[in-house]
Amino acid sequence: MIFKKYIVIAVITLCTLNFSCTKDFEEVNTDPNRISQISPGSLLNPIVYEVSSFNTLRADAFTFDIMQVALPYPSVAGGVHRYDISESAGNSTWSTYYRWLSNVKEMLATSEKAQDVNYQAIALTLNAWIYSNLTDCFGDIPMVEASSGEEGILKPKFNTQQEVYTKIIADLEKANTLYDATKPMIYATDILYGNSVAGWKRFTNSLRLRLLLRVSKRTEMDAFTKMATILNNPTVNPVFTNINEGAVVKLSGVTPLISPWGRAIDFTTFRATGGFFLDNLNAFADPRRAKFNSFSRTLAGASTGTYQGIPSGYSPNDPAPNFQPSNFNVALVTAPMSNIIMTYAEVEFIRAELAQKGLITADAKTAYERGVKAAIEQWGVTMPTNYFTNTATAYNGTLERIMLQKYYALFFTDYQQWFEYRRTGFPVLPKNAGMLNDQKLPVRFRFPTTVSSNNRDNYLKAVENMGGDNINTKLWWEK
Repeated sequence: MIFKKYIVIAVITLCTLNFSCTKDFEEVNTDPNRISQISPGSLLNPIVYEVSSFNTLRADAFTFDIMQVALPYPSVAGGVHRYDISESAGNSTWSTYYRWLSNVKEMLATSEKAQDVNYQAIALTLNAWIYSNLTDCFGDIPMVEASSGEEGILKPKFNTQQEVYTKIIADLEKANTLYDATKPMIYATDILYGNSVAGWKRFTNSLRLRLLLRVSKRTEMDAFTKMATILNNPTVNPVFTNINEGAVVKLSGVTPLISPWGRAIDFTTFRATGGFFLDNLNAFADPRRAKFNSFSRTLAGASTGTYQGIPSGYSPNDPAPNFQPSNFNVALVTAPMSNIIMTYAEVEFIRAELAQKGLITADAKTAYERGVKAAIEQWGVTMPTNYFTNTATAYNGTLERIMLQKYYALFFTDYQQWFEYRRTGFPVLPKNAGMLNDQKLPVRFRFPTTVSSNNRDNYLKAVENMGGDNINTKLWWEK
């Protein structure tokens, strides 16, 4: 009987403990030192820093090689500079962008819940920035159903590139109307504009210009009319007006604003500046040469006092040069340095192109010269007073001349040189004997194999719509 009594007491005790634990579980297990809900401001700086840092690394690792800015040297075979693009070349771009897009989605949701219109506008802007790069790298991509694992969507449908661009351009239009300078950004000081609502609004509209120009071949987008509307009404649609207003993340070198390069020396190891990139700077007598590059050297190691690069896509059978080529200066990736998202110079080159085509009532030469000056001065060097007396730099009324200088203005700006070349065919890049892919510059990344295997049905529909999953499949806005 005593034994049974103890059993009953034990059962009652356990039931009581179970009831109490269940009843008070949330209260007991809540950490009082942790916030219960994330704020949109806490997400902003990590998104801006991490995505811009990744883009800076990709400018070096891919864009430099594909656009003849730099190349691995010596290089005995293959390589992006020879248009040898591996199946996995876009994997990090896909995974990194989608990882941070999920954070942007959370930022938008929390800002909407808090009814904070400025953070809503910023989230829409960041979303458009990242999605535009993603679709321009791959084509059709998941967007509407992306980052929806918590809703049970593990195999998201793809959106066409037209759908993506229609959505993100509309989002930027909406963002422009949401900004309210009378409502301060209260959550944290952002690393891009220091909580300046006006700064973010200028970025939103400048980005809108970039994306409208990107799709301007597609008449259904009415891009030229929309760009003219923006530029003709700067009060309603402010854009960048000087180099201090550009979207540039300043990296002080103090944690967390550190260089994307863990070891800066990796930036220059087994590397050379591209011949095309340097030949033009030499023809321009451009002050950026010394900012960007070291002098070439004799084989004995003595400085030649000149800047000489190596042709991208050179044949491994070509005889070795009788000099050591110029290389980029390691200071470019040593803090203090910058992650470039979009600059004032780019806005002026957009204005110059529209004026050159007679689409806005502005002077193309003036806009071109302002763009060149800004592109030079953003690197902290002085613009020579006689720069435009050179026939290689003077405005000559052609889109080719505008785009050649824009190529230099986009130096270190993620994939933008590549995208703009695909849109215009400029600058005219040399074709060299070692180039593969029939010497055709690739126009996209292939989808990661994880996408083609884990989301196969939607992948196959997208590939059918695009016309193939290969590096030569032109995207919607290129056709």
